[in-house]
Amino acid sequence: MKPVYIIIPLLFLAVIFSSCGYHNPNVYSGPAKSIYLTEWKNRTSELSIHSKIYRSLTKWYQKSSSISVVREKSSADLILAGEIVSIDLPSLSFGIDNTTTEVKVKLRVRYILKEISTNKIILEVPDETWTEEYFVGLSSSQAGDNEEEALDTILEDLSQKIYRNTVSGIPRL
Repeated sequence: MKPVYIIIPLLFLAVIFSSCGYHNPNVYSGPAKSIYLTEWKNRTSELSIHSKIYRSLTKWYQKSSSISVVREKSSADLILAGEIVSIDLPSLSFGIDNTTTEVKVKLRVRYILKEISTNKIILEVPDETWTEEYFVGLSSSQAGDNEEEALDTILEDLSQKIYRNTVSGIPRL
């Protein structure tokens, strides 16, 4: 038998059984944990924003098979609380006729994640600002839709970041 016929299958098996050590940071593989999400305090005039954050966070935590969202604080291992500090819509640029063409949504939040049994802080962010730009269309309804889309983008990115930081910060005993 030629050595090539032996070497090629051995190399193939070596590649299959070797591991590159890659670990997906979005997957929590430790013991099952439950998290209680509080309704965030809303210090803005944007009435439904706290509900949108809750729904977005819940959606992210439901992606994990080891972390479950619970409705009662007493049955939770972790608690996530937050506050919407402010939301601003300052103008960025103006068109030829001196009308606003682009606006930037700025959302300031703060939040904390604690392990209930030990009262240990896993994640604390005392002040964080998220920004998203959007274009103002010719009609006011289009501008409102663009503003809503920009805010939804911020909330999705914020929720994803909190989820990732939760997954990386939970002790894996």
